[in-house]
Amino acid sequence: MSEFLVRSFRLTCLCALTSGLMACSSVDSASTRFVSWFTPYKIDIVQGNFVSREQAAALQQGMSRTQVLEILGTPLLTSIFHENRWDYVFTFKRQGSEPQSRRVTVFFEGEALKRVESDALLSEAEFVASLDSGRKLGKVPELDAPPDSLKAALPASAAAPAKPLPPARTNYPPLE
Repeated sequence: MSEFLVRSFRLTCLCALTSGLMACSSVDSASTRFVSWFTPYKIDIVQGNFVSREQAAALQQGMSRTQVLEILGTPLLTSIFHENRWDYVFTFKRQGSEPQSRRVTVFFEGEALKRVESDALLSEAEFVASLDSGRKLGKVPELDAPPDSLKAALPASAAAPAKPLPPARTNYPPLE
């Protein structure tokens, strides 16, 4: 075999190997989306209590632990070593999107609320909008029924009043 053919074969193999390695390193979001079509379904994972901006605004310094508990709910983390601190941690993981994480820490002095530290909180409307999975739900059924359609839906036996039951028996056989 000639020297030229050997060199050209080696050069062709080297070019093929190099382009193959370059192709493997160029995985982007489009190829990730393509591959995600073939991955199994993973459920949404919700952990903790969602604390909204409105709930945090309702907290006032000096509130009792019971009042804070009624507004925010049960804390996810409490510690016997830090009994004056309650942590509300909320995480939401959904397949194909970045995990969401929010943290609110409530500090007490005795039985009274001292201060609140938190990440940037969402309002309830913003949180509900962030839950949209992009799935098309189809036509939503009408939930308001006119009274005449309700009467038509009743069975014939339900339209007539039922006969009253006879009075209960009052004399019983003797117990021996």
